[in-house]
Amino acid sequence: MKEEEYVAERSVSGALLAVVVVALLAALGGLVWSYSLQKNLGATQARLIAADQKNAELAQKLEATNARLRATSETLGQSVGMTQKQIEARTQSLMAAQRAATEKLEAAQEAATKQIGAVSTEVSSVRTDVGGVKTDVAATKTDLESTKAQLTRVMGDAGVMSGLIAKNHDELEILKHKGDRNYYEFSLQKGAKPTLLSTVKLQLKKADEKHSKYTLNVSADDKTIEKKDKGLDEPVQFYTGKDPVLFELVVNVIEKNKVSGYLSTPKNAPAPTATP
Repeated sequence: MKEEEYVAERSVSGALLAVVVVALLAALGGLVWSYSLQKNLGATQARLIAADQKNAELAQKLEATNARLRATSETLGQSVGMTQKQIEARTQSLMAAQRAATEKLEAAQEAATKQIGAVSTEVSSVRTDVGGVKTDVAATKTDLESTKAQLTRVMGDAGVMSGLIAKNHDELEILKHKGDRNYYEFSLQKGAKPTLLSTVKLQLKKADEKHSKYTLNVSADDKTIEKKDKGLDEPVQFYTGKDPVLFELVVNVIEKNKVSGYLSTPKNAPAPTATP
């Protein structure tokens, strides 16, 4: 009986011990797990804190980046706005210059058109003038032919047949152009000093306008000859020179105390002397 009780008691004690051991092991395991868990939690918490700090830093960097982006965007917007204004101003300037150039071109074209019209009018006028000149030339030729036909030869006061006699300035010009003789025009005033023509001197002594008569002195070769009461358009002849040649004078106009006409000399006449 006692032995059974002892065995039973021993069994209970062993079971209790086992339970205690198991409980101790369980408690030890729990402590180990708790420590390990706490360690893991601490590491995780540290990582979370680090992550939070990293996130905060990233948030700050992101905010700074956003601020820079906003500033850059505003600056870019302002720059683009200024460029656009400049482009618009340049465009307006170019358009104004183009309008001015167009207006200037139109004005130049209008002025050119007017000038062309004026030139056309002047050309027409010149053509008309040329036609008139041709007509005048033709009329002048006719007059010249008529004047040539009127030129006459007259017996001179020295008994020599004269050359062609000019009765006015136009006829004298024809004789000059013919070139057969030398011609010197003169006007003599009564009371004036002798007038040198070629190699002779002429001095008017009297002019009778009413009767178309005149008297003058001819000085040549150191002697003076009086030509008295000569008539209008009458060839007055005289010889002069070392080898005498015939000189001829004709008075075409007789006025009060004044006569006008011309002196005619041969081509081989002595050369005129200088006026003293």
